[in-house]
Amino acid sequence: GWAGGYPEIVKENELFERYYRELGIVPAGEWDAFMAALREPLPATLRITGYRSHAKEILHCLKEKYFRELQDLEVDGQKVEMPQSLSWYPEELAWHTNLSRKILRKSPQLEKFHQFLVSETECGNISRQEAVSMIPPLLLNVSPHHKILDMCAAPGSKTAQLIEMLHADMDVPFPKGFVIANDVDNKRCYLLVHQAKRLNSPCIMVVNHDASSIPNLQIDVDGRKEILFYDRILCDVPCSGDGTMRKNIDVWKKWTTQNSLQLHGLQLRIATRGVEQLAEGGRMVYSTCSLNPVENEAVIASLLEKSQGALELADVSSELPGLKRMPGITKWKVMLKDGQWFEEWKDVPSNRQTQIRPTMFPVKDEEKLKAMNLERCLRILPHHQNTGGFFVAVLIKKSPMPWNKRQPKVHQKLPQRTGDTEVTATNSDNGSDCITEEPILAENEESKKMQGLQNSDTEQSKKEGVCGPPPSKKMKLFGFKEDPFVFLPEDDPLFLPIQKFYALDPSFPKMNLLTRTQEGKKRQLYMVSKELRNVLLNNSEKMKVINTGIKVWSRNSDGEQFGCAFRLAQEGIYTLYPFIHARIINVCIEDVKILLTQENPFLSKFSNETQKKVKDMAMGSVVLKYDPDPEKPDDLQCPIVLCGWQGKTSLRAFVPKNERLHYLRMMGVEVFKAKRKEEELENKTEEEVQHKLAQTEEGMDVEDKEHDLVTKMEAEIGEDSSQSPVESSAMEIENKIEDLDQSSKNATTHISKESKGVDTSNVKD
Repeated sequence: GWAGGYPEIVKENELFERYYRELGIVPAGEWDAFMAALREPLPATLRITGYRSHAKEILHCLKEKYFRELQDLEVDGQKVEMPQSLSWYPEELAWHTNLSRKILRKSPQLEKFHQFLVSETECGNISRQEAVSMIPPLLLNVSPHHKILDMCAAPGSKTAQLIEMLHADMDVPFPKGFVIANDVDNKRCYLLVHQAKRLNSPCIMVVNHDASSIPNLQIDVDGRKEILFYDRILCDVPCSGDGTMRKNIDVWKKWTTQNSLQLHGLQLRIATRGVEQLAEGGRMVYSTCSLNPVENEAVIASLLEKSQGALELADVSSELPGLKRMPGITKWKVMLKDGQWFEEWKDVPSNRQTQIRPTMFPVKDEEKLKAMNLERCLRILPHHQNTGGFFVAVLIKKSPMPWNKRQPKVHQKLPQRTGDTEVTATNSDNGSDCITEEPILAENEESKKMQGLQNSDTEQSKKEGVCGPPPSKKMKLFGFKEDPFVFLPEDDPLFLPIQKFYALDPSFPKMNLLTRTQEGKKRQLYMVSKELRNVLLNNSEKMKVINTGIKVWSRNSDGEQFGCAFRLAQEGIYTLYPFIHARIINVCIEDVKILLTQENPFLSKFSNETQKKVKDMAMGSVVLKYDPDPEKPDDLQCPIVLCGWQGKTSLRAFVPKNERLHYLRMMGVEVFKAKRKEEELENKTEEEVQHKLAQTEEGMDVEDKEHDLVTKMEAEIGEDSSQSPVESSAMEIENKIEDLDQSSKNATTHISKESKGVDTSNVKD
């Protein structure tokens, strides 16, 4: 059959069934249920971001409002199933629903729920993430002080979970830990940046390296250079993905054992590189969305064998109660894509020994095998809890790896040496013949001189606080050229007026401020944690950083006349707020509603208390703070901090559209109808812009048109004025006219730019 112009994929693969039946990965009597589950579409799952103080409010809003409205609802004659919380995910913060995207989009009854999901996802308050994908970060047991490496991080849903765990305590703006999220694919790194940006954390850095040879990083510890070892490593390796058949139906057609055989070597190299960088006592989670033991238990067994006791599998049977899991398997065979089976390495003919490697087979020595405790691995089967298929192993490092018996030390004489030897080591096939790092005692005078010059260059750039790529032609091999990261010098005159204007606390870590430009006007100021600053300053020559830091201040074109050239940025306000002692206006819930529903409201619209506070305050950027009143339980019960601007006669909030809608929802304001009305108005405004442009060209008077537009909008708003504050705002009519003027100006500017042949599409801010 054909559906939508494409042939329907037949969900059958004889080789797949033969392979997994033979391996016995599914308990006896459950095979039919397993196959039936694989043929069913995957339920949609969502996760409420856990570190925000708003998480409980969003959960309350979901359960009491949106889920309640789905009760007894029928779509196309079928009763809509109520979303269910994932029993094993803490605090009811993850939910799954059988509502397909198609139904969500097409059904008018569900449009409000769909709009809620889309808007909250863009704000970063909800993540659409597959259920099994949530397991690895939970098993890492992250604390806010942990240094974490996510080795193959894109697209970033697990990275987002890790960032949330760092910020478990919202009162600490700078946790001591951080996440370094890496991906080999340059383009996917930008997807990773987009995911991480939604969480507004100063503790995340996105880098672009091959995970199997990710360089050793150095940090400064009390004036000494030491190698950075991570407390937690997430090693979610590239895999054949046959556990994702419910979502990626292409796998049915393309599945063959060849994929697993080709990936095994890379997976083992990445996992080996991970454990090398793990601190003693640290925890590494290895995971795949594959069911194949060649990609799973074979990699873990090989890693445990060559670690010679340095690693052990953690028993996590008591963690995540409610999660149905199968133990890891200890016996398996290897099959070629032509269906030929091999039970041992010695059976493999020489002409097949490039495809099949000895590390793909189970360990034959029974004692060794027993000591490995492979049954401690977790296998998630699709039919047990209506999920995808998944594999997880939790490794703990008890001592240095045998080929690194002396933990690598950084010698000031040879700072470059460490990275070089380490990369060479990890590229060897099985890791056991890796080079042990030892200081080189003899050096000729020439190399000493060269090393001295290199050191002085590095030290100079560090003094200037510049962390850019090295001036090497090799860097051109990587994707886009990134702007450098330049830390603000201690005596930078830029900072003094900012400090004075916002009365920043003496404890404010100004050393952590950075910009992305070395020359010219600094337009944006970003902030990182002290620990990430240490990493950036000591590794600029060996690390390709794609992004780090959150925006805290933006240059305002005419801000200097108000005493400060920089206004606050909403994305960094929760990090900055604890340090700000001036320009704070405490507002009540009604004031917040006015700020979020009206574009530029007059001061007279606010409460008397707010008007009094604003009266003696100079114009410029302000902080608008709402504190919940415990005596009014029906009001919003989580604090809100907004960036705003105080004008001569008005007060406005600088908050992105989706964030505005989020706060309004939390306050119980019906934003869905308002959003629909807004879209209709926008469409009408666009039509009016076209008319206006045409009339302007003909020299006609536009005032009549504006009058007509106002009359139309008043009529529309009057039709249903009881719906929400957004619709009944007289200011909105004025703003639409201003928007109309602005749109036509923009359109005219755009036309003039096009006519000049100026390409403005790639201009970077």
